[in-house]
Amino acid sequence: MRIVLTGGGTGGHLIPLVTVAKKIKEKVPECEFIFMGPGGKMEKDVMEKSGIPAKKIASGKIRRYFSLLNFIDFFKIPVGILQALWYLLVYMPDAIFGKGGYASLPVVLAGWIYRIPVLIHESDANPGLANSVLAKFSKRVAVSYPEAEKYFPADQVVLTGNPVREEIKNGDKSRAKETFKFDDSKKVIFVAGGSQGSRNINNKILNILPELLHKYQIIHQTGESDFEEVKHVAGELGIKVGHGGYYPVAFYGDEIGDILALSDLAISRAGASNISELAAAGKPSIIIPLSGSANDHQRMNAYSIAKTGGCVVLEENNLGEHMLLSKINEIMENEELRNKLSSNIRAFYHPDAAQRIADGILGMVK
Repeated sequence: MRIVLTGGGTGGHLIPLVTVAKKIKEKVPECEFIFMGPGGKMEKDVMEKSGIPAKKIASGKIRRYFSLLNFIDFFKIPVGILQALWYLLVYMPDAIFGKGGYASLPVVLAGWIYRIPVLIHESDANPGLANSVLAKFSKRVAVSYPEAEKYFPADQVVLTGNPVREEIKNGDKSRAKETFKFDDSKKVIFVAGGSQGSRNINNKILNILPELLHKYQIIHQTGESDFEEVKHVAGELGIKVGHGGYYPVAFYGDEIGDILALSDLAISRAGASNISELAAAGKPSIIIPLSGSANDHQRMNAYSIAKTGGCVVLEENNLGEHMLLSKINEIMENEELRNKLSSNIRAFYHPDAAQRIADGILGMVK
Protein backbone atom coordinates (compact mmCIF):
# COMPACT_ATOMS: atom_id res chain seq x y z
CA MET A 1 0.00 0.00 0.00
CA ARG A 2 1.18 3.51 -0.86
CA ILE A 3 -0.15 6.80 0.49
CA VAL A 4 0.76 10.37 -0.45
CA LEU A 5 0.80 13.08 2.22
CA THR A 6 0.46 16.71 1.20
CA GLY A 7 0.13 20.09 2.90
CA GLY A 8 1.86 23.36 3.70
CA GLY A 9 5.18 23.89 5.42
CA THR A 10 4.02 24.72 8.94
CA GLY A 11 3.95 22.61 12.06
CA GLY A 12 0.15 22.85 12.00
CA HIS A 13 0.11 20.86 8.76
CA LEU A 14 3.15 18.63 9.07
CA ILE A 15 2.69 17.25 12.58
CA PRO A 16 -0.87 15.92 11.92
CA LEU A 17 0.31 14.37 8.66
CA VAL A 18 3.06 12.32 10.29
CA THR A 19 0.86 11.54 13.32
CA VAL A 20 -1.78 9.96 11.07
CA ALA A 21 0.93 8.20 9.06
CA LYS A 22 2.17 6.54 12.26
CA LYS A 23 -1.34 5.27 13.02
CA ILE A 24 -1.66 3.82 9.53
CA LYS A 25 1.76 2.19 9.89
CA GLU A 26 0.61 0.51 13.09
CA LYS A 27 -2.23 -1.16 11.19
CA VAL A 28 -0.43 -1.69 7.89
CA PRO A 29 3.32 -2.04 8.61
CA GLU A 30 4.19 -2.48 4.94
CA CYS A 31 2.54 0.83 3.95
CA GLU A 32 4.83 3.31 2.15
CA PHE A 33 4.50 7.09 2.38
CA ILE A 34 5.75 10.02 0.35
CA PHE A 35 5.24 13.70 1.09
CA MET A 36 4.59 16.27 -1.64
CA GLY A 37 4.73 19.96 -0.74
CA PRO A 38 6.44 23.33 -1.27
CA GLY A 39 9.83 22.04 -0.12
CA GLY A 40 10.65 24.24 2.88
CA LYS A 41 13.23 23.53 5.56
CA MET A 42 10.64 22.52 8.15
CA GLU A 43 9.08 20.03 5.75
CA LYS A 44 12.48 18.49 5.07
CA ASP A 45 13.36 18.26 8.75
CA VAL A 46 10.01 16.81 9.90
CA MET A 47 9.72 14.28 7.08
CA GLU A 48 13.36 13.25 7.28
CA LYS A 49 13.00 12.61 11.00
CA SER A 50 9.90 10.50 10.29
CA GLY A 51 11.65 8.55 7.53
CA ILE A 52 9.26 9.81 4.85
CA PRO A 53 10.76 10.86 1.48
CA ALA A 54 9.67 14.28 0.20
CA LYS A 55 9.14 15.72 -3.28
CA LYS A 56 9.00 19.44 -3.95
CA ILE A 57 5.85 20.66 -5.70
CA ALA A 58 5.32 24.23 -6.88
CA SER A 59 2.23 25.79 -5.31
CA GLY A 60 0.60 29.18 -5.64
CA LYS A 61 -1.18 30.76 -2.72
CA ILE A 62 -4.85 31.65 -3.23
CA ARG A 63 -5.62 35.08 -1.74
CA ARG A 64 -9.06 36.63 -1.27
CA TYR A 65 -7.57 40.13 -1.55
CA PHE A 66 -5.77 42.01 -4.33
CA SER A 67 -2.04 41.38 -4.51
CA LEU A 68 0.45 41.37 -7.36
CA LEU A 69 1.64 38.03 -5.99
CA ASN A 70 -1.67 36.54 -7.13
CA PHE A 71 -0.52 36.91 -10.74
CA ILE A 72 2.82 35.25 -10.03
CA ASP A 73 1.32 32.44 -7.96
CA PHE A 74 -1.36 31.81 -10.57
CA PHE A 75 1.31 30.41 -12.90
CA LYS A 76 2.77 28.23 -10.16
CA ILE A 77 -0.43 26.22 -9.87
CA PRO A 78 -0.34 24.58 -13.34
CA VAL A 79 3.39 23.90 -12.90
CA GLY A 80 2.65 22.20 -9.59
CA ILE A 81 -0.16 20.15 -11.13
CA LEU A 82 2.17 18.92 -13.89
CA GLN A 83 4.82 18.00 -11.30
CA ALA A 84 2.21 16.19 -9.20
CA LEU A 85 0.87 14.34 -12.24
CA TRP A 86 4.36 13.03 -12.96
CA TYR A 87 5.19 12.01 -9.38
CA LEU A 88 1.79 10.36 -8.90
CA LEU A 89 2.18 8.48 -12.18
CA VAL A 90 5.54 7.12 -11.04
CA TYR A 91 4.45 6.43 -7.46
CA MET A 92 0.74 5.68 -8.14
CA PRO A 93 -0.53 5.67 -4.56
CA ASP A 94 -3.66 3.99 -3.24
CA ALA A 95 -4.82 7.18 -1.48
CA ILE A 96 -3.92 10.81 -0.79
CA PHE A 97 -4.18 12.49 2.62
CA GLY A 98 -4.21 16.27 2.28
CA LYS A 99 -3.95 18.65 5.22
CA GLY A 100 -5.53 21.34 3.08
CA GLY A 101 -4.27 24.79 2.23
CA TYR A 102 -2.89 26.06 -1.05
CA ALA A 103 0.05 23.63 -0.86
CA SER A 104 -2.33 20.67 -1.22
CA LEU A 105 -4.06 22.03 -4.31
CA PRO A 106 -1.81 20.67 -7.11
CA VAL A 107 -1.53 17.20 -5.56
CA VAL A 108 -5.25 16.81 -4.85
CA LEU A 109 -6.22 18.02 -8.34
CA ALA A 110 -3.71 15.65 -9.94
CA GLY A 111 -4.99 12.83 -7.74
CA TRP A 112 -8.56 13.54 -8.86
CA ILE A 113 -7.49 13.30 -12.51
CA TYR A 114 -6.07 9.83 -11.79
CA ARG A 115 -9.18 8.96 -9.74
CA ILE A 116 -7.06 8.37 -6.62
CA PRO A 117 -9.28 8.64 -3.51
CA VAL A 118 -8.54 11.74 -1.42
CA LEU A 119 -9.26 12.59 2.21
CA ILE A 120 -8.63 16.18 3.29
CA HIS A 121 -8.58 17.51 6.82
CA GLU A 122 -9.81 20.96 7.82
CA SER A 123 -8.20 22.10 11.08
CA ASP A 124 -10.01 25.39 11.61
CA ALA A 125 -13.49 26.44 12.68
CA ASN A 126 -13.85 28.52 9.51
CA PRO A 127 -12.55 26.61 6.45
CA GLY A 128 -10.14 28.32 4.13
CA LEU A 129 -10.71 28.93 0.43
CA ALA A 130 -8.38 26.12 -0.63
CA ASN A 131 -10.22 23.43 1.31
CA SER A 132 -13.58 24.74 0.14
CA VAL A 133 -12.34 24.10 -3.41
CA LEU A 134 -10.51 20.84 -2.65
CA ALA A 135 -13.58 19.28 -1.03
CA LYS A 136 -15.14 19.10 -4.51
CA PHE A 137 -12.29 16.81 -5.60
CA SER A 138 -12.12 14.73 -2.43
CA LYS A 139 -13.99 11.64 -1.33
CA ARG A 140 -14.00 12.48 2.38
CA VAL A 141 -13.49 15.57 4.57
CA ALA A 142 -12.49 15.41 8.24
CA VAL A 143 -12.96 18.51 10.41
CA SER A 144 -11.73 19.60 13.84
CA TYR A 145 -14.57 21.92 14.88
CA PRO A 146 -18.34 21.33 14.80
CA GLU A 147 -18.72 24.81 13.27
CA ALA A 148 -16.88 23.63 10.14
CA GLU A 149 -19.27 20.78 9.34
CA LYS A 150 -21.88 23.05 7.75
CA TYR A 151 -19.44 24.11 5.01
CA PHE A 152 -19.20 20.61 3.50
CA PRO A 153 -21.75 18.06 2.18
CA ALA A 154 -23.25 16.00 5.01
CA ASP A 155 -22.47 12.69 3.32
CA GLN A 156 -18.82 13.66 2.94
CA VAL A 157 -17.86 15.30 6.23
CA VAL A 158 -17.06 13.79 9.64
CA LEU A 159 -16.01 15.47 12.89
CA THR A 160 -12.75 13.88 14.04
CA GLY A 161 -10.90 16.62 15.89
CA ASN A 162 -7.28 17.48 15.17
CA PRO A 163 -4.55 14.80 15.41
CA VAL A 164 -2.18 15.38 18.32
CA ARG A 165 1.26 13.81 18.54
CA GLU A 166 1.80 11.09 21.13
CA GLU A 167 4.46 13.13 22.94
CA ILE A 168 1.74 15.40 24.36
CA LYS A 169 0.24 12.53 26.34
CA ASN A 170 3.62 11.33 27.59
CA GLY A 171 4.91 14.63 29.01
CA ASP A 172 7.17 14.33 32.04
CA LYS A 173 7.23 17.29 34.44
CA SER A 174 10.33 16.09 36.31
CA ARG A 175 12.26 15.61 33.08
CA ALA A 176 11.31 19.13 31.94
CA LYS A 177 12.45 20.64 35.25
CA GLU A 178 15.83 19.00 34.77
CA THR A 179 16.09 20.11 31.13
CA PHE A 180 15.29 23.75 31.84
CA LYS A 181 16.92 23.89 35.29
CA PHE A 182 13.69 25.15 36.85
CA ASP A 183 12.67 24.64 40.48
CA ASP A 184 9.44 24.60 42.47
CA SER A 185 9.79 28.14 43.84
CA LYS A 186 7.93 29.79 40.94
CA LYS A 187 5.18 28.78 38.53
CA VAL A 188 6.00 28.31 34.85
CA ILE A 189 4.63 30.16 31.79
CA PHE A 190 4.99 28.76 28.29
CA VAL A 191 4.89 31.34 25.47
CA ALA A 192 4.30 29.93 21.97
CA GLY A 193 3.86 31.97 18.80
CA GLY A 194 3.22 29.01 16.51
CA SER A 195 5.79 26.95 14.62
CA GLN A 196 7.21 30.08 12.96
CA GLY A 197 6.98 32.28 16.04
CA SER A 198 5.28 35.65 16.47
CA ARG A 199 7.26 38.88 16.50
CA ASN A 200 4.36 40.77 18.06
CA ILE A 201 3.98 38.33 20.96
CA ASN A 202 7.77 38.19 21.37
CA ASN A 203 7.94 41.96 21.72
CA LYS A 204 5.04 42.10 24.18
CA ILE A 205 6.69 39.47 26.38
CA LEU A 206 10.10 41.17 26.24
CA ASN A 207 8.51 44.46 27.31
CA ILE A 208 7.22 42.90 30.53
CA LEU A 209 9.91 40.23 30.95
CA PRO A 210 11.63 41.75 34.05
CA GLU A 211 8.27 42.00 35.86
CA LEU A 212 7.33 38.45 34.88
CA LEU A 213 10.61 36.97 36.10
CA HIS A 214 10.06 38.41 39.57
CA LYS A 215 7.20 35.91 39.95
CA TYR A 216 7.47 33.27 37.25
CA GLN A 217 9.77 31.06 35.19
CA ILE A 218 9.34 31.27 31.42
CA ILE A 219 9.87 29.00 28.41
CA HIS A 220 9.62 31.20 25.32
CA GLN A 221 9.27 29.71 21.84
CA THR A 222 10.41 32.56 19.59
CA GLY A 223 10.54 31.14 16.06
CA GLU A 224 13.78 30.70 14.10
CA SER A 225 13.80 34.21 12.61
CA ASP A 226 13.53 36.06 15.95
CA PHE A 227 15.55 33.75 18.19
CA GLU A 228 18.84 35.67 18.12
CA GLU A 229 17.09 39.04 18.45
CA VAL A 230 15.11 37.87 21.48
CA LYS A 231 18.29 36.64 23.16
CA HIS A 232 19.99 39.96 22.38
CA VAL A 233 17.18 42.05 23.84
CA ALA A 234 16.98 39.84 26.92
CA GLY A 235 20.71 40.33 27.40
CA GLU A 236 20.29 44.11 27.18
CA LEU A 237 17.70 43.82 29.95
CA GLY A 238 20.31 42.10 32.10
CA ILE A 239 18.65 38.68 31.82
CA LYS A 240 20.88 35.67 31.37
CA VAL A 241 19.36 33.36 28.80
CA GLY A 242 19.04 29.85 30.19
CA HIS A 243 19.52 31.14 33.73
CA GLY A 244 17.32 32.91 36.25
CA GLY A 245 14.15 31.26 35.01
CA TYR A 246 14.16 32.41 31.37
CA TYR A 247 14.65 29.85 28.60
CA PRO A 248 14.00 30.87 24.97
CA VAL A 249 13.85 28.19 22.26
CA ALA A 250 13.58 28.75 18.51
CA PHE A 251 11.34 25.75 17.90
CA TYR A 252 10.22 22.85 20.02
CA GLY A 253 9.96 19.27 18.85
CA ASP A 254 9.22 16.11 20.80
CA GLU A 255 9.90 17.90 24.09
CA ILE A 256 6.58 19.77 23.79
CA GLY A 257 4.88 17.18 26.01
CA ASP A 258 7.39 17.81 28.79
CA ILE A 259 7.06 21.58 28.38
CA LEU A 260 3.27 21.48 28.69
CA ALA A 261 3.44 19.10 31.66
CA LEU A 262 5.68 21.61 33.45
CA SER A 263 3.74 24.77 32.53
CA ASP A 264 1.03 26.35 34.69
CA LEU A 265 -0.11 28.73 31.93
CA ALA A 266 0.31 28.93 28.16
CA ILE A 267 0.26 32.10 26.05
CA SER A 268 -0.34 31.04 22.48
CA ARG A 269 -1.49 31.83 18.98
CA ALA A 270 -4.79 30.28 17.87
CA GLY A 271 -3.53 27.87 15.24
CA ALA A 272 -5.54 24.65 15.27
CA SER A 273 -2.58 22.48 16.26
CA ASN A 274 -1.58 24.86 19.05
CA ILE A 275 -5.08 24.75 20.51
CA SER A 276 -5.38 20.97 20.09
CA GLU A 277 -2.16 20.40 22.00
CA LEU A 278 -3.22 22.78 24.78
CA ALA A 279 -6.54 20.92 24.99
CA ALA A 280 -4.81 17.54 25.13
CA ALA A 281 -2.65 18.78 28.01
CA GLY A 282 -5.55 20.56 29.71
CA LYS A 283 -3.50 23.73 29.92
CA PRO A 284 -4.94 27.06 31.17
CA SER A 285 -4.34 29.43 28.29
CA ILE A 286 -4.33 33.01 27.08
CA ILE A 287 -4.96 32.87 23.35
CA ILE A 288 -3.89 35.76 21.11
CA PRO A 289 -5.29 35.18 17.59
CA LEU A 290 -3.18 36.34 14.66
CA SER A 291 -4.71 39.57 13.39
CA GLY A 292 -5.55 39.27 9.71
CA SER A 293 -5.10 35.49 9.52
CA ALA A 294 -6.54 33.92 6.37
CA ASN A 295 -10.33 33.87 6.52
CA ASP A 296 -9.99 35.14 10.12
CA HIS A 297 -9.60 31.49 11.09
CA GLN A 298 -7.47 32.06 14.19
CA ARG A 299 -10.02 34.39 15.73
CA MET A 300 -12.80 31.90 14.97
CA ASN A 301 -10.76 29.08 16.55
CA ALA A 302 -10.08 31.11 19.69
CA TYR A 303 -13.66 32.21 20.28
CA SER A 304 -14.96 28.72 19.64
CA ILE A 305 -12.97 27.65 22.72
CA ALA A 306 -13.63 30.81 24.72
CA LYS A 307 -17.43 30.64 24.47
CA THR A 308 -17.38 27.50 26.62
CA GLY A 309 -14.92 28.97 29.11
CA GLY A 310 -11.93 27.04 27.75
CA CYS A 311 -9.50 29.95 27.41
CA VAL A 312 -9.03 33.70 27.75
CA VAL A 313 -8.83 35.56 24.42
CA LEU A 314 -6.91 38.82 24.03
CA GLU A 315 -7.20 40.64 20.71
CA GLU A 316 -3.83 41.44 19.17
CA ASN A 317 -4.82 44.91 17.93
CA ASN A 318 -5.78 46.06 21.43
CA LEU A 319 -3.11 44.22 23.38
CA GLY A 320 -1.14 46.44 25.73
CA GLU A 321 1.63 45.31 28.06
CA HIS A 322 -0.33 46.34 31.15
CA MET A 323 -3.39 44.35 30.04
CA LEU A 324 -1.30 41.27 29.27
CA LEU A 325 0.58 41.41 32.57
CA SER A 326 -2.65 41.97 34.50
CA LYS A 327 -4.38 38.99 32.86
CA ILE A 328 -1.36 36.75 33.47
CA ASN A 329 -1.32 37.65 37.16
CA GLU A 330 -5.08 37.20 37.44
CA ILE A 331 -4.90 33.63 36.15
CA MET A 332 -1.68 32.63 37.92
CA GLU A 333 -2.92 33.86 41.29
CA ASN A 334 -6.30 32.15 41.04
CA GLU A 335 -6.06 28.37 41.28
CA GLU A 336 -9.82 27.95 40.92
CA LEU A 337 -9.77 29.85 37.62
CA ARG A 338 -6.84 27.80 36.34
CA ASN A 339 -8.64 24.57 37.19
CA LYS A 340 -11.78 25.78 35.42
CA LEU A 341 -9.87 26.76 32.27
CA SER A 342 -8.05 23.43 32.33
CA SER A 343 -11.23 21.40 32.63
CA ASN A 344 -13.10 23.34 29.94
CA ILE A 345 -10.39 23.26 27.29
CA ARG A 346 -10.06 19.47 27.62
CA ALA A 347 -13.51 19.15 26.05
CA PHE A 348 -11.91 20.09 22.72
CA TYR A 349 -9.44 17.21 22.84
CA HIS A 350 -10.28 14.25 20.60
CA PRO A 351 -7.86 11.47 21.65
CA ASP A 352 -8.93 9.25 18.75
CA ALA A 353 -8.60 11.90 16.00
CA ALA A 354 -5.52 10.42 14.34
CA GLN A 355 -6.95 6.89 14.52
CA ARG A 356 -10.29 7.93 13.02
CA ILE A 357 -8.60 9.74 10.13
CA ALA A 358 -6.29 6.77 9.55
CA ASP A 359 -9.33 4.46 9.47
CA GLY A 360 -11.02 6.83 7.00
CA ILE A 361 -8.04 6.71 4.67
CA LEU A 362 -7.76 2.93 4.87
CA GLY A 363 -11.52 2.66 4.33
CA MET A 364 -11.21 4.52 1.03
CA VAL A 365 -8.54 2.11 -0.15
CA LYS A 366 -10.67 -0.94 0.66
